[in-house]
Amino acid sequence: MPEDSTLARIAEAVDAMAKALDILAGRDGAEPALVEGIDAYHWDGASHILVPVERVNRVPLALLRGVESLKGQLLENTRNFARGFGANNVLLWGARGMGKSSLVKAMHAEVNDELGENGRLVLIEINREDIGTLPVLLRFTARQDARFVIFCDDLSFDRDEASYKALKTVLDGGLEGRPTNTLFYATSNRRHLMPREMVDNERATAINPGEAIDEKVSLSDRFGLWLGFHNCDQDTYLAMVAGYVAHYGIEIAPEELRARAIEWAMTRGGRSGRVAIQFVRDLAGKKGQAV
Repeated sequence: MPEDSTLARIAEAVDAMAKALDILAGRDGAEPALVEGIDAYHWDGASHILVPVERVNRVPLALLRGVESLKGQLLENTRNFARGFGANNVLLWGARGMGKSSLVKAMHAEVNDELGENGRLVLIEINREDIGTLPVLLRFTARQDARFVIFCDDLSFDRDEASYKALKTVLDGGLEGRPTNTLFYATSNRRHLMPREMVDNERATAINPGEAIDEKVSLSDRFGLWLGFHNCDQDTYLAMVAGYVAHYGIEIAPEELRARAIEWAMTRGGRSGRVAIQFVRDLAGKKGQAV
């Protein structure tokens, strides 16, 4: 009897340990789920669940200035996808603060408003660290009636990282492939998602340097649409500021607004959409207004 009791306790302990490991690995039985009336989520890669985002931090599409051509391309691609037509994965790359992630979030709201009751476009944000769990998420989206844009902000890979190979397989070329109801949008400061020195190192150490470069560049090739964002000039920056000021109803003389906006940009060392909205927030605070 004592031996049986000891074995039973050991079995219980092993079972408890197995359950704990399953929870840590995201295999605790929890299933992703969509919530009625909510079309934006954050993917928890550790737990394999979707966290609803009831209020998305975004600005209206019309307020995004200086990126009109890019705005039109992204909107057309997303509209086509939402209506069941052909569309591409999208890489938005380039200068910091020029509205890459803001454009994705604004576009999602715009297209969903156009769809009305004729469809549902769901935006799912995934952290770069959770890219390895993308296959789990895609198996879930493939079983749903809605259409999905999976969005990774500030996507890039550092030296010695190999997870980019998993992303390549998921985007295009794997056995399962990408579900037809799902697209992948990513923003990055790097056009090829890799640091320059990483590519140079591959060239120096590879038996066939050309093949090493192709391996790195082929990741960005999985994105059928590349949208490049560049630093804006002063007129565009001032137009951004004026647009935000008008939208939020801030009263200020045009010449004073121009002078203060230029001074603000000089103190920040550059001009961008991010600098423009930061200036407008500061201006609104000084005038006792909320934005």
